[in-house]
Amino acid sequence: MLSKAYLSSLCLLLAVPFSRTLPVDLETRTTLPAGCYGKRTGIHFTTYSACQIPSADPMAHCPQSAVLVDPSMTHISSDYPTYPTIQQAIDSIPNNNRRYTILVMAGTYHEQLNVTRAAPLSIIGQTYDPLDHSKNLVTVIGGTANYGGRYTDNAFSSTLTVAPNLNASLTGSGPTGFAVPEGTPFGNIDFRVYNIDFRNTEFDFSNGPALAISVSRANAGLYYCGFYSYQDTVYVGKLGNAYFFQNEIAGQTDFLYGFGTAYISNSKLLMRSCGGGVTAWKGTNTTFENKYGVYIASSDLVAANSTIAATMKGKCALGRPWNNLHRSIFMDTYMDASIRPVGYITWSAIPIPPALLGEYGTYGPGWDPVGRNTTQNQAGVPTVMTTQLTDAQVKKFRKPEDVFITDQGKKNVDWIDEQFYAW
Repeated sequence: MLSKAYLSSLCLLLAVPFSRTLPVDLETRTTLPAGCYGKRTGIHFTTYSACQIPSADPMAHCPQSAVLVDPSMTHISSDYPTYPTIQQAIDSIPNNNRRYTILVMAGTYHEQLNVTRAAPLSIIGQTYDPLDHSKNLVTVIGGTANYGGRYTDNAFSSTLTVAPNLNASLTGSGPTGFAVPEGTPFGNIDFRVYNIDFRNTEFDFSNGPALAISVSRANAGLYYCGFYSYQDTVYVGKLGNAYFFQNEIAGQTDFLYGFGTAYISNSKLLMRSCGGGVTAWKGTNTTFENKYGVYIASSDLVAANSTIAATMKGKCALGRPWNNLHRSIFMDTYMDASIRPVGYITWSAIPIPPALLGEYGTYGPGWDPVGRNTTQNQAGVPTVMTTQLTDAQVKKFRKPEDVFITDQGKKNVDWIDEQFYAW
């Protein structure tokens, strides 16, 4: 029988199916022996594990196409390009159809990042443990807050923006938002980030939209990352698809909002206080049936720390409908005592149908079956805001493949890293 130490070493070696001497086309995942697989994620080591671990030669086990970000510019080589900032590395990537990888060395970066590239791109942070978000060594601090009309749009506040151009990323105002011009192209078809934390630190309380991430007209997979702000932390715009796996997301007011589709799996949502709701989705009209909305599955919804937990008891709402196409569902998710007994709350005079503010299999102190069945005054009509979904009702939203679609309404999950697809 193999020892645990030997098996770990073997798994790490096998997790690197490429080297810098191989063509980029071979940048694919190998099959690992059974002992390399874990309980929840299914693996112990990932495609990029060996590349991510800090070493004297940081690029030794990285894909041939990799670009290095080193603020000190200590690691200079004719074998790979090196840049002092992440944005410079992003801007250096050729406009072709190949996948490129950017390795970011450990450290704190004060930047606002903008990704407009259409072809696949992975940005990975150095770490000694790719499967433990708390061990992340790379933090990006940037962004600002749109308060008092400081900016013409919330889009300008984001720490990380993934969109083909400015028009695609604009939030706009009101229940329908910015009218993206016809003919606006789709952006990145397969954007991935691993083990990087993004923080919008303009304020230490909710004082206007302050996005940590914005994804519009693009497919984005976020793995073992952190997103921290207070208001509007995560924005997924029109035709945006964002898959969050093993993330930590923190906010106070409407910190999950948008028009597109977000699926948050095996993650931790931290409530820094209670304002508005956790979700404030808008939804979008289409000529085909869409599943636009935010889906939180097998996750934890809890107070950000024990100090504030007692003051928040029973005060935080699961969400509120920005328009009548709002769709948000919490599935198999633990909720602490911060959650209001009624679950979701009303917002202005918006009629509810066909909006869906749902739960399925939620549990913990924040789950109150009596409170959830209490009526509230929505648009002058006594309404039970929170819908308890049956097995049959939740089935069409259960998995990422059930909800992510292309701009033509076709199933769209090829961009999700299969290692972190938990179904």
